[in-house]
Amino acid sequence: MSGAAESARIALPASGGALAHVIGVARRSPTFVIGAAIILAFAALAVFHPWLMPHDPVRAFPTQVLHAPDAQFWFGTDSNGMDVFSRVIYGAIYAFAIAAPVVVIGMAIGVPIGLFTGYRGGWLDEIVMRFFDALRVFPSIILALAVVAAAGPSLLNVILVLGILDSPVYARVVRAEVLALRANAYVESAVAAGNPTWRILFVHLMPNALQGAMAQSAVRAAWAVRISATLAFLGVGIQPPTPEWGAMIRQGAEYMVTGQWWVGIFPGAALIALVLGLNMLGDGLQDLLDPRRKAATR
Repeated sequence: MSGAAESARIALPASGGALAHVIGVARRSPTFVIGAAIILAFAALAVFHPWLMPHDPVRAFPTQVLHAPDAQFWFGTDSNGMDVFSRVIYGAIYAFAIAAPVVVIGMAIGVPIGLFTGYRGGWLDEIVMRFFDALRVFPSIILALAVVAAAGPSLLNVILVLGILDSPVYARVVRAEVLALRANAYVESAVAAGNPTWRILFVHLMPNALQGAMAQSAVRAAWAVRISATLAFLGVGIQPPTPEWGAMIRQGAEYMVTGQWWVGIFPGAALIALVLGLNMLGDGLQDLLDPRRKAATR
């Protein structure tokens, strides 16, 4: 009995500590909790879509074209007679299928560039940063529109173009962290010990320089979802009848003035909610990961 009681007393602090940590995170950054809840809700739609969709998202009901929302078609049907509710749910898959690879590609390109240029400095750093400055002169949507239009409107092209265009953001964030870290004693000790450059960059500097990039990842995912939807709305991204929110909004825009508001409103609301959730998650991550913002909120 005494051993069991002792085990219970030992287990309780761990459970209480975990709960206290969760409560502490919620108090320190409510936006993180709200954003995470929104993202989890959309992730659940994407994962459980076979059980949540009442109809095939690309199945047409020729006798139910532009049918108003009712018990059979909760969000109505579009101009092809397809169920808008099922298409909105399936659109969450495309949103995550675009956002996640874009973030991975952007970080895979930008983080090594930021590490190397921030550590080495000199003329190479100046050339790379001036090139990134030149890219920033042009609005990202204009660059994406031009490149995707030239490469072709496909999901793969959209992901590759957005990932490459987003890499300078991660490069700049990581470079700024490295510039602040490279004069630290542990970096100088690693150099004095004869560590090769790659080991200094990826073993000693990268773990400490990634916080800013990780905090930016959710915000950049929101950017990717928004830009991809814009490209589809303009007709150069993912093409109909693919159930992608931007393409659905484009299809519904022409029917807004004739009273069939549901065709564009519901995918637009889903897009706004997901982008809002990702931005709130990113802002919350900055609250949790940035020491200066942590200190300011205490």
